[in-house]
Amino acid sequence: MTNRFRLLTALGMGLALAGCKSDGELVVSGNAVGITAVRTACPAVGIPDYTGDITVFRNTGTKTQADLDVTAAITNLTSTCSEDVERVYSEASFDVVARRSDVRGARTVELPYFSTVLRGGSAVVTKRVGTVTLNFADGQERASASAKAGAFVNRADATLPADVRERITRKREPGDPDAALDPLADPEVRAAVQRATFELLVGFQLTEDQLRYNVTR
Repeated sequence: MTNRFRLLTALGMGLALAGCKSDGELVVSGNAVGITAVRTACPAVGIPDYTGDITVFRNTGTKTQADLDVTAAITNLTSTCSEDVERVYSEASFDVVARRSDVRGARTVELPYFSTVLRGGSAVVTKRVGTVTLNFADGQERASASAKAGAFVNRADATLPADVRERITRKREPGDPDAALDPLADPEVRAAVQRATFELLVGFQLTEDQLRYNVTR
């Protein structure tokens, strides 16, 4: 078992480490040079590695094509966010598309999914598990359904301290000792940015066998 697989399992079948997603651009104005960091209190939304699809087999322990039951994938992930409030609310919407191997008879399939808020790339703030229901009509091979996941983030926690913002954005004159240095290379600045970075992640709530199948296939 690889270290990466252990990490995914330990964090609840599907949370991968993620780096800071803030954007920045170099700004040159006259003789002054600075860096403007573009940030938002809204969490970035995404699907962790190996959790965006699920494969269900008819019998435990068998993973042959002949034993395949249902496959499904998360797609069309979008998000909305109310940022101008003390408790920032973000909502992720997504579709689940599924396919079954045996099309005989009408069938309902329920698949579990998780939503979690991750802080600083590794700290789980909250986690919830929901269910998406797929209805196959008799003779129908494919089905789809929609689902949502929401989360709150404290605006103060997602806001950089004033001194850190000043160190990142202040203009630097040519000849300054740190004019050519990236402020994000400073460990203190980098740590502050990481602490203020949140993500809303969604994926299928996989069993250990399902996760291993996704990782190794």
